[in-house]
Amino acid sequence: MSLNKITTCLWFDAQAEEAANHYISIFKNSKITHVQRYTEGGRDIHGKEPGSVLVVEFELNEHPFVALNGGPQFKFNESISFQVDCANQDEVDYYWEKLGEGGDEAKCQCGWLADKFGVSWQVVPTALKEMLNDSDKARADRVMAEMMKMKKLDIAALRKAYEG
Repeated sequence: MSLNKITTCLWFDAQAEEAANHYISIFKNSKITHVQRYTEGGRDIHGKEPGSVLVVEFELNEHPFVALNGGPQFKFNESISFQVDCANQDEVDYYWEKLGEGGDEAKCQCGWLADKFGVSWQVVPTALKEMLNDSDKARADRVMAEMMKMKKLDIAALRKAYEG
């Protein structure tokens, strides 16, 4: 039995395999672990071609995911997002570029982006969390005000605001 009790399931129209391959190409220590295909059984309900991909099980940095080709009934929105903690600006830049490629530019704000599949991500430097949690409210307020103006987070600009 898996030690993980929670697996994230992402519902796609028909892009589950493409999305899983995209995500594992971005995150280290990631892999596809299983692909399950639709069968003839239940075709009158699911309407999918037998042999087409039903689910792709994959891991991103050892976190389990399932990508489901469930049809067009449901769409992603910003009420659920995945947060990527970044140690430095190089990591912020890398994840912002890779995850944001082909995504909706209008949904980029304060470190949030929507990828080409509509999945929302927060690309967040760990330094931001530290600055926002400072007991000096004036410092934290300056950082918050600066962050609200940004799309991709810029650690140097945040630190400048922090220092006053």
